[in-house]
Amino acid sequence: MSTEPETTEEAGPGTPDTRGTREGGAEESVGGGSAGAGTEDVRAVEDAGAAEDEDAPEGDASENEGALEGDGASEGDDASEGAEGVAGEGAGDAGALSEAEAELAAQRIERERIERRKAEKKAPITSGAKLSGKAADLLAAVRAVESGEKPAATVFTEPAPAPRRPAPEPVRRPQPAPAPVTPGAPAPETVDAVRRVLAEGGAPDTLAPQVAAALGEGAGTVLREDPWQLLRVGAVRPEQADGFARALLGPDCGPGDARRGRAVTVWLLEQAAVAGHTALELPTLTAALGRQGVPDPDAAVQDTLAEGEALVFQDALEEPGAPAPEDTDEEQERPVRVLVGLERYALAEESLADGLARLANSVSEEAGQAWEAVTAGLSGGAAELARAVAGHGLVLHTGGEAARAEPAALLGAARAAGLRAYAACHTPNGRGRLTACLGAASGQEGEATGRPAADPAWQGDAPDRPGGRPTEPAVEPGAHGVVTVSGLLAGAEGPGRDADGALEVDLLIVLDAPQLDVESAAMLVESLPDGARLVLSGDPGVLWSAGPGRVFADLLAARICPQAVSRVPDPGPLGELVSGIGVGELNQVAAPGKEIVIVPVRDAGEAVHRTVQLVADSVPRAIGVPADQTVVITPGHGGAAGTRALNSALKQRLNPGPGRFGGFDPGDRIAYSPAPGRTVPGVVVKADADGLHLSCAGTPVVVPRERVEGAVRHGWALTAHQAVGARWPAAVVVLPGDAAQALSRPWVYTAFGRAERHLSVVHGVEQALPRAVAEVPAKPRTTRLATLLRTQVPAS
Repeated sequence: MSTEPETTEEAGPGTPDTRGTREGGAEESVGGGSAGAGTEDVRAVEDAGAAEDEDAPEGDASENEGALEGDGASEGDDASEGAEGVAGEGAGDAGALSEAEAELAAQRIERERIERRKAEKKAPITSGAKLSGKAADLLAAVRAVESGEKPAATVFTEPAPAPRRPAPEPVRRPQPAPAPVTPGAPAPETVDAVRRVLAEGGAPDTLAPQVAAALGEGAGTVLREDPWQLLRVGAVRPEQADGFARALLGPDCGPGDARRGRAVTVWLLEQAAVAGHTALELPTLTAALGRQGVPDPDAAVQDTLAEGEALVFQDALEEPGAPAPEDTDEEQERPVRVLVGLERYALAEESLADGLARLANSVSEEAGQAWEAVTAGLSGGAAELARAVAGHGLVLHTGGEAARAEPAALLGAARAAGLRAYAACHTPNGRGRLTACLGAASGQEGEATGRPAADPAWQGDAPDRPGGRPTEPAVEPGAHGVVTVSGLLAGAEGPGRDADGALEVDLLIVLDAPQLDVESAAMLVESLPDGARLVLSGDPGVLWSAGPGRVFADLLAARICPQAVSRVPDPGPLGELVSGIGVGELNQVAAPGKEIVIVPVRDAGEAVHRTVQLVADSVPRAIGVPADQTVVITPGHGGAAGTRALNSALKQRLNPGPGRFGGFDPGDRIAYSPAPGRTVPGVVVKADADGLHLSCAGTPVVVPRERVEGAVRHGWALTAHQAVGARWPAAVVVLPGDAAQALSRPWVYTAFGRAERHLSVVHGVEQALPRAVAEVPAKPRTTRLATLLRTQVPAS
């Protein structure tokens, strides 16, 4: 593992580098400053348990050329322009010129610089330069929209559009996945009624469409009678709803109002679902109500239950290793826990348990000969998995990235035997990797590493970007029977359905199974016919689903079906590092090919600066991975080194522009979220009256103008949850000092595991990194699935 030297940023871009030379010219310092005589800064790296691969001696050019050395100049600086550039250029000849000659030379260069700038002002404006004219007007429009002064429509049209004649609505092709499925918009009169009530209570009228959609027909009347229903909008907090209620109700408003108690109870359960819980234990819920100022939490919960806005459950507590109770005439009192949850998640969890029990108990014998043929053609871990699937309707498979070869082999053998077999992945990127794995096994296009050469997600997906290279055709969805979970559920990919609405499959393999939340898992299981086999495969060390539940972990804990554990390790230094993290150890790993590099930083500002250097210059130059195949991963969206700050800096460097389409320009790398918990990488193509046009994994997508702000972000930098299920040739993981509290073993495991060939860690958390790996497990989630399964399926 290599550690970049710490540099002194005070030195200007023109400061000569006093370190030794390497073959072909002077050795560059990281960040462009003077680094001393090649001194290694190992603070926080050795303490973190990360290995440091000492740089080769200066005389060994072959080793030095492989190291990541950063930019030769600070980001955004032009070393040939201005007084700093003059000083740099003249440093070597200072002894040969008199003081007067040097002054004249400096004046001559300064005059040339002034003339160049005058000429530039008369030339057309380029992206990233100071703006004037139409470009300045567009930038002002964007800022006006962001501040609420102008409607968003002004920034979603090209500058000076040609007049358009009225024309009939064009015939639109069906929107392919991952296009969102949105409910019908509320009626305009409903929105207007809500807007009037909001205005009376002093709330922003921009909330009107969301409130109308949440409360349905008659939303204005409902909101006037119960102002706390404003909490149905996710961005509203109880204190804001309280202020709105006081403005509408006056002295009749109080903290003990039953309407407030019910609304806050539902709000707390919704917040719990965002955190991954499908229900809350009653003491936890009442304690949270007390913190929200509800005077009688028990009464608030009872009132919520009586109104049918939540459900209550009593689940028996099973003590590990305790014998089953003997049948006696007297009922034995067993410990229980009381849970309260929202109906949608409760029904989804119960439906999922019923469906899994149905599959486990309805193994079909009709395909016996076909399964014998499947198992006969496989060996090793794939054969073990096939034997388990042949005799059971539900099988779990665990392992890392390399272990995907086993379900891939099972899929290929099952299809070759004539079975209707399909595999579903969490992301288009995962679909492409599995398709490539199958193609490699059959001698077709693709690499054994799992990175398909034809998948635009690996090629930058930017055919229309100025200066970008064209991409190859996308991997066809459904090739080799590989689809995405969302595409399968939407009917856009995979097999058809029979007369009863069940998928026409004999075998369904779901990869990236830890990313299944209870609702999507329930829909998937309900779609499978009796007798079908279901294999859930995934890496138990990664982050759980973004939505509520922990389906894969609950199934592993319930032990109701066979579990096939892969013994195929992930190869190379990256595989060794990530495997150690999975068991709580941040091991020293030798990385002779600079597969892993540590970049120490002092603060968030330096973290952003060094990240841009790595993506834009160091990784492409030293590793050979271009910027559009490198992902940046950071713990959160906010903060000085969150995704917003990093994306802003990366856009300025990699695709500068005024952001004339609601903050986006053609060629911008984006992360599109068609549904909560699902992120698809892509690139901006254009914008028009229909909305923002994207290319996502080779699929054209149009995002309506009103959904752009909530569904599209810049995508050079992602969170680990957004990146899970995908891999990139190179990854830069940013750990600023303020991220220490957000780190956990699953987070580090997931973030570090997104890299395929190279990982750079911008390291500013010091001892928090090894502590998180060793001591901070996944945050617990309260769910009912394991308990429900134990009561329906005998332990395997």
